[in-house]
Amino acid sequence: MAKPGHVGGEAEKTAVIPLRGNEAVAYAAKLARVQVVAAYPITPQTIIVEKIDELISKGEMDAEMIYVESEHSALSAAYGAAIGGVRAFTATSSHGLAYMYEVLWWTAASRMPLVMALVTRAIGPPWNIHVEHADLMSTRDTGWLIAMAENNQEALDLTLLMFRITEDPRVYLPGIVGLDGFILSHTVEPVEVPSQELVDELLPARRQPYVIEPGKPIAMGNIMPDEIFEQHRMDMHVSQRASIEAIREAGKAYLELTGRDYTSLVECYKCSDADYLVVGVGSWMGDAKIAADMLREKNVKTGVLRLRWIRPFPWDELRKAAEGASVVVVMDRSISFGHAGPLYLEVASSLTQDIPVVGVVAGVGGVDISYEDIARITKHAIKTVEDTGTKRIPVLWYHKGSFYPMPPGPLRQREPPITANPLL
Repeated sequence: MAKPGHVGGEAEKTAVIPLRGNEAVAYAAKLARVQVVAAYPITPQTIIVEKIDELISKGEMDAEMIYVESEHSALSAAYGAAIGGVRAFTATSSHGLAYMYEVLWWTAASRMPLVMALVTRAIGPPWNIHVEHADLMSTRDTGWLIAMAENNQEALDLTLLMFRITEDPRVYLPGIVGLDGFILSHTVEPVEVPSQELVDELLPARRQPYVIEPGKPIAMGNIMPDEIFEQHRMDMHVSQRASIEAIREAGKAYLELTGRDYTSLVECYKCSDADYLVVGVGSWMGDAKIAADMLREKNVKTGVLRLRWIRPFPWDELRKAAEGASVVVVMDRSISFGHAGPLYLEVASSLTQDIPVVGVVAGVGGVDISYEDIARITKHAIKTVEDTGTKRIPVLWYHKGSFYPMPPGPLRQREPPITANPLL
């Protein structure tokens, strides 16, 4: 990606503005000419809704804000608006996403383009408002496209791109843009905001497979024969994989307009000569890059492979980047209880068995993970593989500076115990 401050084309087509991640998303919705926004506030998503409401009230955004009583209603209203033929948007986090989960399936299976920002946050109990990826990972099987931002610039850019990609006739599926709660949502960074003229070049008029309108009735959601139902699901999967080309084409168009490169579904940092790869999503991959530089100073040739897209899953790009790696370390900020980190499961199943893959769970519930932690994690994972010769290590839980191996299998006593508190 181009460095901050790079301007593609004429300088007046972009402006560098200090924005919180949530504000960057709100500006993207404005620039995309969203016509209907339906949302229910929840920490740490609230600023998105507040900023959009402010833009509308000031006359800077020509859109209708629908105030609803719950997140289930928020996505339902946005879905209804989209079916009615307008570009719609919503945003949520954590328990809000859980509440609207039913409608995620309705929207995707209706093949209706729609964009949602998901500000990642832990799901209680116990109550927690800080960053975790359990909410994001719970959406993988719903049919939505899923992208994840590393920084506030990407939060804006991916939101704009998501409108174009989801409305591509090869795709016609909704999309989620994830950004980490508080770390991005409430943190100010310089963001290049493209002009309306530039965004209009990127986004054509809205396209969708059908519209509900008076006098032209259609049937939706009715019971289908099992074979047709299965064909419908097959078609959704085909469209997910077809979206890869749509993503690359949209990325190329955006590169020509802004100088920022989104043509790849992954970002490789010093991967070409790396012996070891750290793989992950989200804001902490910025810390992973610093950790990689630190490790290289000690002759540990480390690279960072950041997945910008989770759905469609970029297994081809992942395999190509990892083919020369001696160890792949997958960083998960959530856990699939009883198995492993969700991202580990995705990555390990995509790579050949001869490449050692170590799954590390860390930072759950907003626990801070620094670049020093990631360097320590990487060295420990490398040593574990070298000492044991094991090709697959599903779970090393990194907690308060210590490692807790948790392989699948019979229950056994943890050594040392993590806590004496029976509630934990």
